[in-house]
Amino acid sequence: MQYTKLGNSDLTVSRICMGCMGFGDPKTGQHSWTLGEEESRAVIKLGLTHGVNFFDTAIGYQNGSSERYVGRALRDFARREEVVLATKFIPRTPEEIEAGVSGQEHIRRMIDRSLQNLGMDYVDLYIYHMWDYATPLYEIMDGLNQVVRAGKARYIGISNCFAYQLAKANALAEKEGFAKFISVQGHYNLIFREEEREMARLCREDNIAMTPYSALAGGRLSKRPGETSRRLQEDSYAQLKYGATEAQDAVIIGRVAEIADRRGVTMTEVALAWLLTKAAAPVVGATKPHHVEGAAKAADLALTPEETRYLEEAYVPHPLVGVIAQNTPEAAKTEQVWTAGGRQ
Repeated sequence: MQYTKLGNSDLTVSRICMGCMGFGDPKTGQHSWTLGEEESRAVIKLGLTHGVNFFDTAIGYQNGSSERYVGRALRDFARREEVVLATKFIPRTPEEIEAGVSGQEHIRRMIDRSLQNLGMDYVDLYIYHMWDYATPLYEIMDGLNQVVRAGKARYIGISNCFAYQLAKANALAEKEGFAKFISVQGHYNLIFREEEREMARLCREDNIAMTPYSALAGGRLSKRPGETSRRLQEDSYAQLKYGATEAQDAVIIGRVAEIADRRGVTMTEVALAWLLTKAAAPVVGATKPHHVEGAAKAADLALTPEETRYLEEAYVPHPLVGVIAQNTPEAAKTEQVWTAGGRQ
């Protein structure tokens, strides 16, 4: 496993981040493929064995049970100072807004609940899960700064935002002397590269770490054209993100398979090796041992310039889909983005 500093921080993280949305009580979530606690613990332990020290969860995943499973496993299998743990908070509820709960108070409640779930005193990275148009930006940044000053989080990150929003937030933080976002978690992979328009450039210039989710496009980049799996068939949210562009994406997926065959490696390794040239630490969801093993191997695979061009040249710009497509004031008022199962 290779390691890197996470943006403008002193956090040393594995180049692969284990995404923990697949862990949690299946009865409380919306995903049929969610792992129970014993299975989750086995995957987490295997990740640690392969050198993964960076774990990403959220209070919105399976009603907080993902945090509970991850917290217990890390306490049992690793020393706290050896792992980098990230979690995320969801926006204020309509009930909180009606009751006059401020953004600062909401964030304080969220971090305290997450720390209770995790059984920990602090998280290394606390992530603003989705832009909240109903809450003033000052309240968000002040609330996050209070969390850092209280020692409940070492650093802050953001997810599912546009480049202008990240730039605006960090400019406000600099003006007010608040903690700044050191990472961004967006939707980015070989068949969805819209982050390259502006976000990737901003991150390069300001040394903000990119930790993209959906690194394998809901498993599509690890399966040959025509192959399927239970998750591909049952993950309706991933189908929403990738169903409309299936034909054009199949060209790139076929090229991933070609290179994998030629190099004697898996498609997972090829797809992640490409993404590792663009991002600090992709968030890779793992629910089976081979998911962990393939991701770990990808950190050691170097693609040639010719292979990289072959993978990239067939890309066609995509419309925005998923959570980022709902990142508008209008959608925020009408869409039920957050559920007990979480969404990303």
